[in-house]
Amino acid sequence: MSKIITVFGSSRPAPGSPEYELAREIGKHLALSGFRVCNGGYSGTMDASARGARESGGSTIGVTTSFYARAANRWIDEVIQVSSMNERLLKLVELGDGYVVLKGGTGTLLEFAAVWEMINKNVIGRKPIVVVGEFWEPVVNTVRRALDEEGQGIGIEIARVDTPAECAALLRSRLA
Repeated sequence: MSKIITVFGSSRPAPGSPEYELAREIGKHLALSGFRVCNGGYSGTMDASARGARESGGSTIGVTTSFYARAANRWIDEVIQVSSMNERLLKLVELGDGYVVLKGGTGTLLEFAAVWEMINKNVIGRKPIVVVGEFWEPVVNTVRRALDEEGQGIGIEIARVDTPAECAALLRSRLA
C-alpha cells in the first residue's frame, strides 16, 4: 500500500493563481513519487493538490465533514466523511505518513499546530513535516526560540523547501 501524504493549505486559491498552481504541482510530484495524496477534500489547495495527483496517475483521499453541506471536489477518489471538524482534523492527521503544509489561514495553522503537538507529545510517531515556501518560517522560528528559552528545545524537525520537486524528494528520503 502506498504511503499517504496529508496536504494542508488554504481553501481560497482559485485555479490559475500562483498558490493553486503550486499545490497542483505538489500533488503531481507526490503522485509521481508513489505517494497517495490526502487532504480536506474541498476547494483551493485541496482541489489543486488532488487535481495534480490525479492528472499524474495518482490517487487521492478527501476527508470531509457533514458540518459543511457540500460534496468533495471532483479530483477525490475516496471520500471519508466524518461528523465534526475535530474528527476531520484527527482523521487527516491519522491518515498521514507525512505532512505538507502550504500557505493558509487559521484552519491551516490549527492543522499544522495539531500535527506538531501530536508528534511532540508522542501521541503519534515521528513523521516528516514539510513546509513549502517562507510563509510559516516566522511561526516555526518563534516557537523554536520560545522553547529554546524554556530549555525544552524543539525536538522535531520541520523541514522547509521551496519547490514541489524538493518537497517530494525530501519525503521520499524520509519515508523510504
